Amino acid sequence: MNPDFETRLDAYAELIVCVGLNIQPGQRLFVRAPRENPALVHRVARAAYHAGAEDVQVYWEDDVLDLIRVERAPRQVLDQYPDWVAYAYNTSSERGDAFLLTFSPDPALFQNQDPERADLFRRARVTALRPMLQKQARNGFTWLAARVPTQAWAARLFPNAAPAVQQEKLWDAIFSMCRVDGGDPVAAWREHLDALEKRRAYMNAKQYAALHFKSLVTDLTLGLPRGHVWEGGQSVAENGVTFVANIPTEEIFTLPHRAQARGYVTTTRPISINGVLIEQFALAFENGRITRVVAQNYQAALEKMVASDQGAAHLGEVALVAASNPIGRSKLLFYDGLYDENAASHIAIGRAYRFSLGGGETMSAQEFEDAGGNDSAIHEDFMIGSSEMDVDGILEDGSREAVMRQGEFAFEAS
Repeated sequence: MNPDFETRLDAYAELIVCVGLNIQPGQRLFVRAPRENPALVHRVARAAYHAGAEDVQVYWEDDVLDLIRVERAPRQVLDQYPDWVAYAYNTSSERGDAFLLTFSPDPALFQNQDPERADLFRRARVTALRPMLQKQARNGFTWLAARVPTQAWAARLFPNAAPAVQQEKLWDAIFSMCRVDGGDPVAAWREHLDALEKRRAYMNAKQYAALHFKSLVTDLTLGLPRGHVWEGGQSVAENGVTFVANIPTEEIFTLPHRAQARGYVTTTRPISINGVLIEQFALAFENGRITRVVAQNYQAALEKMVASDQGAAHLGEVALVAASNPIGRSKLLFYDGLYDENAASHIAIGRAYRFSLGGGETMSAQEFEDAGGNDSAIHEDFMIGSSEMDVDGILEDGSREAVMRQGEFAFEAS
């Protein structure tokens, strides 16, 4: 590794620890990371201890072992998840540890596997980790999702580059998208977070009753619950510590009313679901529920996910993203939800984040549902925005205001 790369990797690690996780003195850190590329995790651990962390624990994951399990394990164990792993995740979250969830997507990992076996494997994990996931959904601890390259991911993005430079090119893209380049990443992020804060403050003051998305391939109206809260950029955990849940992040988001989606929507970027890459699909909604699925490929996998539990056929998130942001301008397709969702406005089926509704963190499950919130074991984002997308905010009296025009915000936030 050359000195310039080492400097940028150190800056990325500092950004994760100081801005993303905002590690506090005496706090413990739990890290999930791919086994193939430990260099970033080593630097994160060093930076975390420097920031005063009491302990750093790492759970290494291996995609190849996951593939072998889906391919060869007896069916009766596919819906089982290791007790000791679930215990580590759930007890760490209950204790209030910070969580760094690094991931290296391989969109084609389960491409040639039985979708039902892959779904059993996925559902076992989300079921076993439900206590942690539910606490994460209400910001019960500080957490950050970030990405680190692996050879499989780099080869997918840059198939025409020599294998020896594919990861280098992916690192360059990550550093650029995460504002690591440019001298002072922490200062650059402070400025970026301030801009996101102004946008979400504007939308929170408006309290639109609904949003209407319109393009050549989408005509979708999403009702918004009373008391919905627009989030984006920085969040506040239950312990009062601010953090940034995603690096990179370009979105402001809230929850739609689970029973008030109507119309149709078409995706504008491919999405990887359970290790298969779905190029494009369209969904029809009535009374908040998905009534029809039409996919260009792997329709059965998508239908299975939508039917996986009661809340999987309803929406849990709507996010607005300017099409001209750095990820969108790059024109790169990352085959990854975290990066691709920040290239365009998007919606998510499944679990809503409770902090997106005023008082949602302390509501019972029934109260949250009655208020318009959705619960599910899944939360899957898919991109619907483009430079052709217009978004209107609909007020209680039915009047409309421009929120986005041709993929860009149509209001001045100050």
